[in-house]
Amino acid sequence: MDSSLLDRYRHDRRKLLDFIISSGLISDVQSSSDIDYDAISADYVINCLQSGGVLDVSKATTKHVDESMFPPVIHSQRGDTFFLLSDPDSAGSPPQRAPPSVEASIDRQRSSIPMFYSNGSEATVSGHDIGENQFYAAPSSSKSAKKIDVPSLGLPALRTGLSDDDLRESAHEVLLSCIAFSGIAIHSSDNPKKDKGSRFLTGLKNRRGKRHLRSHSVENHFEHIDNIRVQMQISEAMDESIRQRLMQFSMKKSHVQVDIPQVIIELLSGIQQNEFLVESSYTQWRKRQANILEELFSSVNYPEMQELGILLDKIRNPEEWNIIMTPADRAEVLLAIRQVASSLSSMRGSSHVQGGSNYWNAGYHINIRLYERLLFGVFDILDEGQLIEEHAEYLKLVKLTWGTLGITQKMHDALYGWVLFQQFIETEELQLLDQANLQVQKVLSDSYKGGTEEQYTDSLMCTVTDNVTETRLSLVQAIFRAISLWCDSRLNDYHLHFKEKTVFFQKLVSIGLAVGKDNSVTDNEVKVTNLNANGKSVAVRATLYVERSLEAACRLIEDTINLVSKMEGKHPLAFLASEVRVVAERELYVFSPVLCQWCPDAGVVASVHLHQYYGKKLKPFLENVSFSVDAISVLSAAHHLEHYLIQSFNSKDGDNDVGSFSNHEIDFYQIHKISRPIVLDWLISQHERMLEWTGRTFHLEVWEPLSNQQKQAASVVEVFRIVEEVCIIMNNSRIFMCLIFLCDFSLQTVDHLFGLNLPMDISHLQALLSIIFHALDGYLQNLVSQLVDKKHLYPAPPPLTRYKETMFPIVKKKVLDSVILDEEVNEKLEGLTAVKLCVRLNTLEYMQKQIDILEDGIKKSWASTMVSGNSRDPAGTTDIMHDDSEAIDALFVATFDSIRDSIADAIRKIYDLVGTRVVFWDLRDSFLFRLYHGSVEGARLENLLPKLDSVLNQVCDLIEDTLRDRVVASICRAALEGYIWILLDGGPSCAFSDSDVTMMEEDLNMLKDLFVADGEGLPRSLVEMESKLAHQVLSLFSLDAESVIHMLMMASENLSTGFGSGIVGQRSLDDANTLVRVLCHMKDKEASRFLKLHYHLPPSSDYVDSPSNESTPKAAMGGAEFLRSASVRWGEKGNSSFRLLKKTFQGGSFRWS
Repeated sequence: MDSSLLDRYRHDRRKLLDFIISSGLISDVQSSSDIDYDAISADYVINCLQSGGVLDVSKATTKHVDESMFPPVIHSQRGDTFFLLSDPDSAGSPPQRAPPSVEASIDRQRSSIPMFYSNGSEATVSGHDIGENQFYAAPSSSKSAKKIDVPSLGLPALRTGLSDDDLRESAHEVLLSCIAFSGIAIHSSDNPKKDKGSRFLTGLKNRRGKRHLRSHSVENHFEHIDNIRVQMQISEAMDESIRQRLMQFSMKKSHVQVDIPQVIIELLSGIQQNEFLVESSYTQWRKRQANILEELFSSVNYPEMQELGILLDKIRNPEEWNIIMTPADRAEVLLAIRQVASSLSSMRGSSHVQGGSNYWNAGYHINIRLYERLLFGVFDILDEGQLIEEHAEYLKLVKLTWGTLGITQKMHDALYGWVLFQQFIETEELQLLDQANLQVQKVLSDSYKGGTEEQYTDSLMCTVTDNVTETRLSLVQAIFRAISLWCDSRLNDYHLHFKEKTVFFQKLVSIGLAVGKDNSVTDNEVKVTNLNANGKSVAVRATLYVERSLEAACRLIEDTINLVSKMEGKHPLAFLASEVRVVAERELYVFSPVLCQWCPDAGVVASVHLHQYYGKKLKPFLENVSFSVDAISVLSAAHHLEHYLIQSFNSKDGDNDVGSFSNHEIDFYQIHKISRPIVLDWLISQHERMLEWTGRTFHLEVWEPLSNQQKQAASVVEVFRIVEEVCIIMNNSRIFMCLIFLCDFSLQTVDHLFGLNLPMDISHLQALLSIIFHALDGYLQNLVSQLVDKKHLYPAPPPLTRYKETMFPIVKKKVLDSVILDEEVNEKLEGLTAVKLCVRLNTLEYMQKQIDILEDGIKKSWASTMVSGNSRDPAGTTDIMHDDSEAIDALFVATFDSIRDSIADAIRKIYDLVGTRVVFWDLRDSFLFRLYHGSVEGARLENLLPKLDSVLNQVCDLIEDTLRDRVVASICRAALEGYIWILLDGGPSCAFSDSDVTMMEEDLNMLKDLFVADGEGLPRSLVEMESKLAHQVLSLFSLDAESVIHMLMMASENLSTGFGSGIVGQRSLDDANTLVRVLCHMKDKEASRFLKLHYHLPPSSDYVDSPSNESTPKAAMGGAEFLRSASVRWGEKGNSSFRLLKKTFQGGSFRWS
């Protein structure tokens, strides 16, 4: 930039800033005196103007300093940024146009800078100097800054390389001339200059308040015309000069149809070099006018074009025009050109339209381009995605150019739709697409007049090239083709372009199908698709969109499949299946519902296409498949994908309305035939491994509660971890996954196999339930095998004796017999403490709960698997049958009811064992061998109760709440049984008199109250029922010996049951076994004498108690069996039977059994 132009720029910048600040457009200015306009930021001032804020000069100065330190950039919404090659401190604001191509030859001494656009045409950017009453460079459109691949209409090429800026400026001149010749004043010497001020400032000022529509009245014409200048981006000085010349020209030739050559010649003759600051600007302006004339004259095939070209070259040549030629010479050149223009203008055009000019047909390519530039003026230069508020008034003025440019209503609607569509491509503003669609529908409505005007419109031809074939189209067809090409370029890959902009999809499909060409038409013709009349053709195009877009989406997946699958550790086919499903889901929920408006089978087409695509990739893999982690993952992924494709799109009557399948439309993968034997064989092969795993887990168990909240054993949690995984997997129709956790696979294998989904039948279910059954049953069998028979816990009963006080203590006494427990039983008893038994009960109760959950989960999951896995297999393509529900139910009953029965049986055994363990083993010394031994008064129950209460507290804290009452009841029952044991089998040291019964009754009530626990323990009714026999036995000691002996003699009549039964439930008051033992423990001489006389029982004084925890019952002479076999009776048969019974007792061989 030379110094003079830079000085001019700075001068104008100062004047503009001074105008903005002093005009009152900014509400308040701080420190407004002595402002250095060269040192404040113009951007800061404009921001204050837009926001209505206070202008702080100090902040404006600081911002200017900050801006000078960095290259200026464009802060647009589109994010366009340009770095300047020049010094940023002196370059000023950045250019609004695209930077020149690197290949362009830049001559800084010339004002004409050639630029090469994407279509290969050379454009010339004009640069004008700035100055008051002088022409300056108007800011060029930023449309070219964003490179958009917009299809060409195929209009004849411009010979002179006119740029879009040249066409825009020429279009503005044509518009002003047409307005002037229509009788509307475009210039007035009375119009103050400030009224013609920048619309930019006016617009900013209006935007601070509510915008309003302006009335279309005569007094507002100047304002509208000034708005046109701003929208066409024309400098105020150039606009002022052109308006003045054209107003004068219209006054000389009023009510005459003006054409473009006349306007240009008038401007060339009226505007002189002295109105330009520099010669180069004037030269560039003349060159543009000469180029327009050449385009028009060459198009009409003027016979003396060579001579005319010489005249036009003189206008272009600055040296010849400005220096060599005199004013008379220049006037002579313009007169010659005027004569040629007049003769050509007077010739009737080939359009035969009334009022039609020769330039309509011959110069239609330049006319259409000029009209396009005019239509682009409807977009707000401050927000290119919005129409100006005055666009309706603006279009009315633009229509005044129809007679000059040869535009018809149909051409206007088509071109306006095309301009709106181009602006949508650039800005992606949805309302522009809606407006463009309305214009397209208007053109397709065929509501225009026919005749010569229609013939004229159709005669304007464009030439387009598809590959190597050239096709001639009418202008409307060319516009529709261009829109269709762009729509096709996006819709043929809509999964890429509309993945995040789905709102555009339906509207683009609508306009794309409306203007699309019928592919069935040949012979280089293009037939526009009528959206309403040719539904079949539209459906075909929609189908093509689906197929091509899916092909593009699949290609994109293939480009990354190997890398991504390797990174994620998946087989490529498994990864491909998951990605294809993602595409299918997006197709189903986003695109198919839209496309089905034009093609009802769009969803089916998509599903079939994706199914066939994956099938081709899968087929080679299936030919040699064998069991492996990769094989299972691929088969599962393929089955899952196939099921989704079929089920998702088979909903013609559903909510999505995306079509439905027929069996013949799809070639199924037959995954069930391949996977069934693989899965079944593998299931069977894992059975032994499963049992081994379960056994190993059980043998590591120490029977300690997991925590205060989780009171079951760790091993059952580990086993049911499998069960829980089964439930989760089954709920997701992934039965096969449960086996992963039943086997000792590596973590990597588990990761590979997780998430499988394969078709199943009843054989797989049977194998699965068999594994679960044997796993749980094996666990239960191991648990029960650790238990012992509770008979091992009872102490060996002492021999029956008759009461006799010790007379000589020094006499040597007999010791009670004891038997050592088996080593195996003893080892088991060490692990069967009350605590560990409670943990086992908690474990079994946990299993009961989990079994119900497991069964329900598997049933639901199996039903879901049958529906999702096999229901879509077509008849004749698979031998998988829907399994009979009764057979399925029978299979579940056989499996889970058996497990429930085993659990219930184990719980009953432990209930019986835990009470016996506590009373007859843990409390043997303090309870059985201490209570009432020696004397009742000296060995009362109250000394034992704290220990028993401590045991109960420990058990209640450990046991689950649902089990507590039954466990406490078991201990209560055992305690009462032990109490009876003391009364009947307490041994030689236990003898009771009448006076002891009262204390013993108190002790028994005390024992019952312990378990009732003031209503917080067991129900009193239950305790009373359990203690009934104890009260009955205790009541016998309150009777005299003769009564008991009489009862014994009466009970002998029913002695067939024998004496040896040690089961509490079989004791009763009329039981001879019970009555004999009562007599043995009575402190009564008559009872002792009776036992000595009739049974020859030894006296109690001959024995000393020496109990052992290792004792166990032993019947040396088989007394119990003998008594059960002997049919002895007392009574009339008395003597022989009595003698036989007596021998039994004399031998001392009767034992508690």
